[in-house]
Amino acid sequence: MDDRPWMASPRHVLKSVLDLYEQRGWRAVVQTGTEERRDALDQHLWTFRDDSFLAHATDREAYPAEQPVLLTTGEGNQNAAQIRFLVDGASPPELSGYERAVFLFDGHDAAQLEAARGHWKTMKEAGHAVTYWQQTPDRRWERKA
Repeated sequence: MDDRPWMASPRHVLKSVLDLYEQRGWRAVVQTGTEERRDALDQHLWTFRDDSFLAHATDREAYPAEQPVLLTTGEGNQNAAQIRFLVDGASPPELSGYERAVFLFDGHDAAQLEAARGHWKTMKEAGHAVTYWQQTPDRRWERKA
C-alpha cells in the first residue's frame, strides 16, 4: 500500500511544470523512454483538465520546430527548447545546449529511483549544477540537495 498518497504522479507534476515554463515563454522538449509512453503522455496532456490547454505535439507530427512543447523519444532538440524533461526511463543526451534539464521519476519505483541516482552522479561528475527536489505532504516542493 502507498504510504504517501499525497504525492502527485510524475505526469501530473510534468503538466504543472510545463505550464510554468510556458508562462515564461520557454520552449520545452519532453523525452520519454518509449513511443508508447510518449503517446500516452500526449493523450494525457490533451485530456488533463477540461479547463486547460497546453499547446504541444509529438515529434512524429508536422512542424516539430514550431512547437512550444515537443514530445519525443529522440535525443534532438528540434524545437530549440531551453529546457529538457526526461521521463519514463529516458536516457539523457548531451545537455549542454539547455538552460535546464529536469529528470522526473516516481520515487516509489525502485528501478526509477536507482536510475535517477545514476543520472545525478553522471550529471554531477560532468560539472552540471544539480539539485534535488521532493514533494512534501502538503504538496509543496522542498529542495533536498
